[in-house]
Amino acid sequence: MEQILECVPNFSEGKDPKVLKAILQSLKGVEVLDHCADLDHNRSVFTFIGEPDKVIEAAFQACRTAAKLIDLTKHKGVHPRVGATDVIPLIPIKGITEKEAVALSISLAKRIGEELNIPTYLYEKSATIPSHKNLANLRAKGFKDSPDFGPATAGPAGFTVVGVRDFLIAFNINLKTSDLKIAKTIATQIREKDGGLPCVKALGLKLASKGITQISMNLTNYRITPPIKVFRLVRSLAHAHGTKILESELIGLIPPEALKNTSPKELMIKDFNEKSILSTQ
Repeated sequence: MEQILECVPNFSEGKDPKVLKAILQSLKGVEVLDHCADLDHNRSVFTFIGEPDKVIEAAFQACRTAAKLIDLTKHKGVHPRVGATDVIPLIPIKGITEKEAVALSISLAKRIGEELNIPTYLYEKSATIPSHKNLANLRAKGFKDSPDFGPATAGPAGFTVVGVRDFLIAFNINLKTSDLKIAKTIATQIREKDGGLPCVKALGLKLASKGITQISMNLTNYRITPPIKVFRLVRSLAHAHGTKILESELIGLIPPEALKNTSPKELMIKDFNEKSILSTQ
């Protein structure tokens, strides 16, 4: 393909295989590289690439399917969420400029708002309001600002957030403890906004089904803060709190450069294989 656009939509469903199958079947004309679901998060993430127009169409159809099958008023899960299709990140990979990708993201958001009647916000590089660039700001405001497209109030499908962003690594570290206070404390110590590592967003979550806790992270620039740097700091902090790392996990894919000077084994990434590495060929 001369042009490659990546899409990594997050859906507020991680338990019902019928819903996940229906979403997967909506992704026509694109290459699905990865999809994963978590019971405690009650969330799923799909990673797919393709020609830009086909990626946008697939994202819209998946959003339509999710709106039909997921009722956010009945949703329970430890991960923050605002919509059946919670967020639709778009990442230019090859042969497409950021400006072109932003234009596509705006057309997608407009279509979701107008055709599906879902309040839709633009974020990151697509944001029209500076405070909307960071998804955390939108969550903190409770989505009280007027959406960019669609109705002012949400129905059972909630809100949806669409935008172009840089490549990030969704990297979780599970701890050998059920003490949520420890996980939350470590998350605070490592995240950028609280004086921790640059380009790290982190939450401490409880995984009740496994009897453990998790540091759930987004590494927004792996060149500045690679996974191994985060892993070693979390390991040190966990030891200081009297616990250890059980394992880590990738949500989606990782570029090969992010594994420089380390290995999946050292990072304790469970279920890692060659398909976990992002390829643009």
